[in-house]
Amino acid sequence: MASGRQFCTFFLDHQFFGVGVESVQEVIRYQGMTRVPLAAPVVAGLINLRGHIVMAVDLRRRLELPLRAADSLPMNVVVRADDAAVSLLVDEIGDVLEVADDAFEPPPETLRGGARELIRGAFKLEGRLLIVLDAARIVHFDPAS
Repeated sequence: MASGRQFCTFFLDHQFFGVGVESVQEVIRYQGMTRVPLAAPVVAGLINLRGHIVMAVDLRRRLELPLRAADSLPMNVVVRADDAAVSLLVDEIGDVLEVADDAFEPPPETLRGGARELIRGAFKLEGRLLIVLDAARIVHFDPAS
């Protein structure tokens, strides 16, 4: 592959997403979390990651997708943003994929809603679409939302 990018991939609501591997610190199983009173609805809680307190963002809520079933535990994709770790709660972890730059397409102009600002674009893969998210924008949100 002449020119490509690597993405840590995961699933949300049966859709295939990815963030650049350069922003991913680690991927871990579900961690028990502490709810935060009066926090934004996208904040699922706080987790203890080897002695460090890390905010967990419910990526389904952040992308305005249907809520996860109560009996389904999420996985954590821990990303670095502004020199801090933030956990993104996802349904299932995929693989690290390298994709060719020429398969990239920016988000269509017809894409509306809050999720538009979080999506960098998509890669057409064989049999599916990889939606690329901007990890830095995901962790910056209006606390009132």
